[in-house]
Amino acid sequence: MIRYKNGLFLYNSNAGNDDIEQKLAQTLPTISKSVKDLSVIQTETIEEVKQTCIQYSESADIIIVLGGDGTIHACINSIAPLEKRPIIGILPGGTCNDFSRMLGTSQNLKLAAEGIAQGEIVDVDLGKTGDRYFLNFWGIGFVSEASRNINPDQKKSLGVLSYYLSTLRTVNQAETFTYKLTTKSETYEGEAVLILMLNGRFIGAKELPVTTADPSDGKLDVIIIKTSNLASFREFLSMNKPTTDPDQLSELIHFQAASVKIDTDTAKDVDMDGEINGSTPASITILPKHVRFVKGTETI
Repeated sequence: MIRYKNGLFLYNSNAGNDDIEQKLAQTLPTISKSVKDLSVIQTETIEEVKQTCIQYSESADIIIVLGGDGTIHACINSIAPLEKRPIIGILPGGTCNDFSRMLGTSQNLKLAAEGIAQGEIVDVDLGKTGDRYFLNFWGIGFVSEASRNINPDQKKSLGVLSYYLSTLRTVNQAETFTYKLTTKSETYEGEAVLILMLNGRFIGAKELPVTTADPSDGKLDVIIIKTSNLASFREFLSMNKPTTDPDQLSELIHFQAASVKIDTDTAKDVDMDGEINGSTPASITILPKHVRFVKGTETI
């Protein structure tokens, strides 16, 4: 059934898609039935992804992206500043596919394509810092070091496991840093090994135990982990229990805010959605319901 008049189907040939022909066969026939006039574009670089998304934003009702989180991040950063922003549909073709998991999209490509053809359209918040945007998370500390330490060969051969191995290596070497974090009503100061600002709940294909994180509530969930010892991670894991009182947490701090300013004793590299970009100090704001996505109908 035709659902959209004009659409773009974009796939990045250099995003780990060794089996791209199989992925296209699983998705393109279903997508083409729901879009009357569908353009199919293969890109080879992230810059080409950005240019293509901008080029088609004026005419397309929907942009369907077959790719990983890096490709989605590039597309979102291209359309976010525009006045006309098409609906985005995600086909999980990468390693972790955190964006698609956040939307409840099936990790089975055929079912994901059916979800785009039939799924509900939802408004999703975007985080913004400077002229950059993030959909899932903003982080400093060992999260950015873990991203930097991922072995490209391991990522290709081990997939999601490469993220876990990098995290284990990085946690053991995590160094504390001094921070000052300011919201409209509060100021937080101290030492930390990790600061996260969440719009979604998935990092490295793993769902975080932060039940309040909602990509459509107009708020960031801010997590400050003070040390990398076992006690801090026990507290972090306990956050999904309804009996946990945030005021009783001693190893971490959790609160929600619509805007945050942060400074650190030394400049810290920033990880946004798995991409290292920029450094502290930084100002982060949430843009409520800024982009429309097709929400998945089933998760596998």
